Amino acid sequence: MDERRVALLFPGTGAQYPAMAAGLYGTEPVFTAAVEEVLAAFGGRGDLLRADWLEGRPIDHVTRSTPLLFAVDYALGRLVLSWGVRPAALLGHSIGEIVAATLAGVFEVADIARVIAVRARHLADAPPGSMLAVAAGPDDVAPYLGGDLVVGAVNAPRQVVLSGPADRLALARTALRDDGWICRPVPALSPFHSPAMRDVAARGADLYTTLRPRPPRLPVYSAYLGRLMTAGDATDPGFWIGQPAAPVLFWPALEALLDGGSYHLVEAGPGDGLTTLARQHPAVRDGFSVTTALLPFRRKPGRGDAGTAALARDRLTALTPAG
Repeated sequence: MDERRVALLFPGTGAQYPAMAAGLYGTEPVFTAAVEEVLAAFGGRGDLLRADWLEGRPIDHVTRSTPLLFAVDYALGRLVLSWGVRPAALLGHSIGEIVAATLAGVFEVADIARVIAVRARHLADAPPGSMLAVAAGPDDVAPYLGGDLVVGAVNAPRQVVLSGPADRLALARTALRDDGWICRPVPALSPFHSPAMRDVAARGADLYTTLRPRPPRLPVYSAYLGRLMTAGDATDPGFWIGQPAAPVLFWPALEALLDGGSYHLVEAGPGDGLTTLARQHPAVRDGFSVTTALLPFRRKPGRGDAGTAALARDRLTALTPAG
């Protein structure tokens, strides 16, 4: 067993897929109870979301993807904690940042879940748009931007996500591909983290002012600030209100985290998008830090969600000291 500390990573918009982590529901009591805690806070809407999720229906619309990602990320985080793992840091991407803050004690889960449910309906009123992942850096894509088409996320030195109106993004995608850049659509039906979201983001002001956020009890590295979240950040409603329109700075936040020492980076969410990004960091490439995804896309044959999570648990508890 080595002395690497655990940092939990929570993915956000774009990580969702039908029936994500559903194989843990009913088989992992801690996971199931945590999902039900969140769904209960959604009121009657929770029953509809559960049915969409468990029956494998499409969930890309913001009124389904946002609340279900929160529920699944939160439940996976609780599952890891139930294994006796005590994380030294948390880092979330998009809605994953709210999960990280909740697990760090900034929000009560029932309170923030109710806000997320209403907020998702607000965000559904955003102007239509889309998002595009590009294997390039911010400077590389700058000539293709303009107006409300912006860099919505900096995920790695040569991986950004563009966000904006669908027609403008389609033109940029064609131009980028013509110039040899590799592009991939992100499964989102709204232009998250772009100026187009400002008006609907502002509609969340009254919601967040009803909360009583507390300073985090665990270090949370903010992908909106690109650094460690302070008590002042966490307790400022304006910080949370503006997030749907603010760019995600995952890579700067990851760099700030890994500058602080050796970590076992554990992706507590659907898929392995964040750990795939993290493996590009020199600290991970050189073996100073390592990664584990609870539910990676590539799995051992015949392994469902429960078996795959069990393998991750065994690796995590073998490599990392508890407590």
